[in-house]
Amino acid sequence: MKRKDLAIIFDLDGTMWDATGCSCAIWNRVLEKHKDISLRMTKERSRQLMGKTMEEIGDSLFPLLGAKERREIVDEFGQEEVAYLRENGAILYEGLEETLEVLSRFYDMYIVSNCQDGYVSAFLYVHQLGKYFKDIEMSGRTGLDKGSNIRLIMERNHMEKAVYVGDTEGDETASHLAGVPFIHAGYGFGQATLPDAVIADIRELPECIKKFEYS
Repeated sequence: MKRKDLAIIFDLDGTMWDATGCSCAIWNRVLEKHKDISLRMTKERSRQLMGKTMEEIGDSLFPLLGAKERREIVDEFGQEEVAYLRENGAILYEGLEETLEVLSRFYDMYIVSNCQDGYVSAFLYVHQLGKYFKDIEMSGRTGLDKGSNIRLIMERNHMEKAVYVGDTEGDETASHLAGVPFIHAGYGFGQATLPDAVIADIRELPECIKKFEYS
């Protein structure tokens, strides 16, 4: 029986999968088309971009370019990445689907990510995980920051109480702006300052989430 008093909202990158390997290759393929740009992507740099909106990524990578050119480059990357991921997928964290299956028996689940439009849908399609989630939202679709998108998806689905599971300090900030507790995925790409809970493996989430049921 589902516990309707609590919902779980997930981040994607660094929380449910690692797409940095293919992201790095796609970035370099796009960058090679722009002969005036000497930057080449590394896996470490790609990891540092996780959790940022596409606009923030463009600002970070290409500070000397005009806004229009930055946008064109990140849009080109975003479209290629979604097409690749929809066909090939990325690396799921071990035990993810088993954990989602267990959690889905008791909680409604959602995804909010600072990604381009189509990215979360590609994840759900290629790995056939859509059956576990009631709704998704992406900054690339709404133009809103993550905290606002958390509130948006809560309002749209009439949630009274939720927790957000993510891996970066930005996720922690967004959770607090949205007024929901934050569970830090400590195995991901980032750090947290004062999370409400920490998990070292996605498989720890079913036990961890219990402490938020009646708090």
